[in-house]
Amino acid sequence: MTMLRSPRARILAVAAATALIGAAATFALLATRGETPHAVPPAREALTDEVLYFLMTDRFANGDEANDAGGLGADPLVSGFDPTDAGFFQGGDLAGVEERLDYLEGLGVSGIWLTPVFTNKAVQVEDASAGYHGYWITDFTDVDPHLGTREELEQLVDAAHSRGMKVFLDIITNHTADVVGYAEGDRMPYVAKDVAPYTDADGEDFDDRAAAASDDFPATTASSFPYVPVLADGEEDLKSPAWLNDVTVYHNRGNTTFTDEDSQYGDFFGLDDLWTEDPRVVEGMIEIYSDWLDAGIDGYRIDTVRHVDDAFWEAFVPAVLEAAEDRGTEDFFVFGEVYDGSRAYTSRYTTELGMQAVLDFPFQGAARAFASGRGDASDLAAFFAADDWYTDADSSAAQLPTFLGNHDMGRFGGMLVEDNPGADDAELLARDRLAHALLLLSRGNPIVYYGDEQGLTGDGGDKAARQPLFGTRIPEYVDDALLGSDATLASPAYDTAHPLYAWIGELTGVVRGNAALSSGAHQTRLAEDGTGVYAFSRLDRDERREVLVALNGAGEERTVEIPTWSRGSFALLAGDGAATVETDDAGVVTVTLPAFGAAVWEAESTIAERDATPTVELRAGWEDADDEVDPGRLPVRAEVSGDGYAEVSFWARAEGGEWEHLGTDDSAPYQVFDVVTDLAPGASVEYQAVVSDGAALEAASEPATGVVPAPTVAIADPAPGGTVGVEPLVVTSVAPARADTVVVIERRIGGGDWVEVGADSSAPDYAAVDDLADVEPGAEILYRATVTQGGVSVESGAVAAKAGGARGAGQPSLPGSFNELMGCDEWWQPDCEAAAMTFDEGSGAWVVEVDLPAGSHEYKVAIDGAWDQNYGDGGVADGANMVLELDEPATVRFSYDPLTHVTTAEVS
Repeated sequence: MTMLRSPRARILAVAAATALIGAAATFALLATRGETPHAVPPAREALTDEVLYFLMTDRFANGDEANDAGGLGADPLVSGFDPTDAGFFQGGDLAGVEERLDYLEGLGVSGIWLTPVFTNKAVQVEDASAGYHGYWITDFTDVDPHLGTREELEQLVDAAHSRGMKVFLDIITNHTADVVGYAEGDRMPYVAKDVAPYTDADGEDFDDRAAAASDDFPATTASSFPYVPVLADGEEDLKSPAWLNDVTVYHNRGNTTFTDEDSQYGDFFGLDDLWTEDPRVVEGMIEIYSDWLDAGIDGYRIDTVRHVDDAFWEAFVPAVLEAAEDRGTEDFFVFGEVYDGSRAYTSRYTTELGMQAVLDFPFQGAARAFASGRGDASDLAAFFAADDWYTDADSSAAQLPTFLGNHDMGRFGGMLVEDNPGADDAELLARDRLAHALLLLSRGNPIVYYGDEQGLTGDGGDKAARQPLFGTRIPEYVDDALLGSDATLASPAYDTAHPLYAWIGELTGVVRGNAALSSGAHQTRLAEDGTGVYAFSRLDRDERREVLVALNGAGEERTVEIPTWSRGSFALLAGDGAATVETDDAGVVTVTLPAFGAAVWEAESTIAERDATPTVELRAGWEDADDEVDPGRLPVRAEVSGDGYAEVSFWARAEGGEWEHLGTDDSAPYQVFDVVTDLAPGASVEYQAVVSDGAALEAASEPATGVVPAPTVAIADPAPGGTVGVEPLVVTSVAPARADTVVVIERRIGGGDWVEVGADSSAPDYAAVDDLADVEPGAEILYRATVTQGGVSVESGAVAAKAGGARGAGQPSLPGSFNELMGCDEWWQPDCEAAAMTFDEGSGAWVVEVDLPAGSHEYKVAIDGAWDQNYGDGGVADGANMVLELDEPATVRFSYDPLTHVTTAEVS
């Protein structure tokens, strides 16, 4: 197998083969390959100077009441419009957004991010909810009539552009609305590829990812899947483009549990999960979102990125960027939603897969901890020091979109209320101001979530964080307390005098007129232990005028000394500090901040230049790692002499290869995390660093050698001490998952010999189905795995499990809203003996009978008397409650299948 030097090289090879990257983009990637190591400016190629405003189109402003019902009539269960229900359309539209551009302009935002505007399935009755949010698309080619028309979208884009504002569309490639059902039943539990492989039109098994990589993806039929996909009468042609009505372009494997393989192959609560490994889907999605560029938009935010396979992004992103370039759209910006708090994980989408940026979920967690008083100021320093996970030749943390809250996880104001019970409004408002100062003044593209500038709180995520701003009759919204205001959402909330609106507007005015704050380096200056002051400098490498930001997370006044690169005076730009502060001869300023105060100053002179060329020393490897470790990356660290401004350009070459620029770091500590997944474990890589002051001084390090780490492998399922059924799926976790990965899974019963269960080379999970039909229930089983990559083999530790036979894993019980009627001490009691189920040998199921009154009853199945392992609707682990509606009293026999985890209720 030929291994390319880096994922960037692999992307070029893929691009050349598919003709998806234009000449300019290809040149940019090739420009620093094969050269002698030298200083290269830090990457600032994509947008790094935006202040975005994220709004839900249905909830922001209602400009045209005539389209509230989408032309579908008065019945809410048909039209989806019900202004009394938070799960239905409220009337907001594109015309309303255009009407409120003055409001957005006054806030100082430079870009508007709209939730998906495409035509949605108006109502999914089984969810008792409407597609107001935009994520249940049926027609990818037109605007949802509840929101307006394509012409109104283009008119909004033109109007925004005339004010210097960009427009970004939220898009989806992972799934469509729930239209495709299964002959076996709707919303079935997930079936793994190792349990039921895909079959081609001739009935032969095949691995979809291997087939896609070989450019020989076979024809399939409705019988090629674990479940037979079907369309209901009248919905055969519901979707557009027409190819989406072909049931074979979906994964058809059942509902996801959001973990392991099914995270990329399963349906989201029934939403039709596209088979993104299939070239037809790749080509179709590229065409859809290339066509939408004609609307004049400036970028895409991509939904559910982590739930789509890597190869899709390697084709989709460069193709869309090329299409934008062909249409003359400058600086088209694509950023993805990777809902994860790990830098090692989220950064791979920019450093390995070619995405320009991802939403900075790790920032959200760090900002919340600091502003809520749950984390030390020093934690922020550690957070920003890890920015170099994102540093590569054409991107960096400087372009990551940062945020405090959103439509899924909840509003930041609500988080502050939750984290600070008993705090008064003045304290909560001060903490909110502090958080927005961190958001708007630190590195990245900050995003203001609509309504946060009006102090909206809410009591959770999802619907609880999606309030209309144009007045509402929904009680749970009207009851919300607003920070900094006595108003309620019963009236429109567009108060330009609100203290948060004014504060955000003040800060955006400073940021948008200042190159250092827009896209400059971010250098930590001071981070006190405990809930104290965090201070940092921002510097534009061309203007070289330092901006100093100080934030006080403590509940009392703090006076601190902060080192800088400058000498002389700093003038206050915004915030709670002295109008002028002076450095001493060493460049240290003394500042005083009130409780939860924030201030930003700008130096009156350029930074003090170094009087000698700095030196740089290099080392490579994980020996000094004290945080996240990724065996698919190799950390390279540089020690630079002196404390002046410096830029360190990192270079690498594999044995016999050319020098390649890995990236340039402009913030100490100086490091990169080289992606080495295209090199075999054990291979040597030579590194060199070149330090520069960003002007005339430049010096190179001595070369250093790093060794590509061996992969890691562990048994992910079953869990240690778990009980397994007669045909358990043994799943391993491998990092990194190189193209030549092979995993052999073995088991040992009692003190016997190790026996091979199976070998797997198919991503994303490496698993095998065991056969324990002849194993006595209760017997101890040990599982282990060996991964082989590039001729290097690594063995996992052994995990002990217990055979459960046909009874499955553990003792199930039936906690529910009726437990007290069964003699339990309380409702929803998983450890109640009366709710324990009994195994029925004849049916192979666990059963329990309950006498229930008429009414609505909810329940789940819990294992071993605890909630740690539980199954809900459709057999989904930790899934939604199952619901039983009874018109009259009845005896109900509940049956739980330990293999599929599906529970049925038979009423007599």
